[in-house]
Amino acid sequence: MNKTLITSVIFAMLILLIVSPLAALASLMIVLLVSATFWFIKNLLQTIISGNVQSTEEGE
Repeated sequence: MNKTLITSVIFAMLILLIVSPLAALASLMIVLLVSATFWFIKNLLQTIISGNVQSTEEGE
């Protein structure tokens, strides 16, 4: 569950960076948004389907 929560927070921060008025690298950020969207959806579906998410901490 921690991995899904961290992914959600990173995804929200990325969207805030893209819509900011001072986004000088907007085209690069859009490419990053597309890859982050797939990453977010993959982790979300993994949580919904299996209920077992890899921990972000080592040793577990």
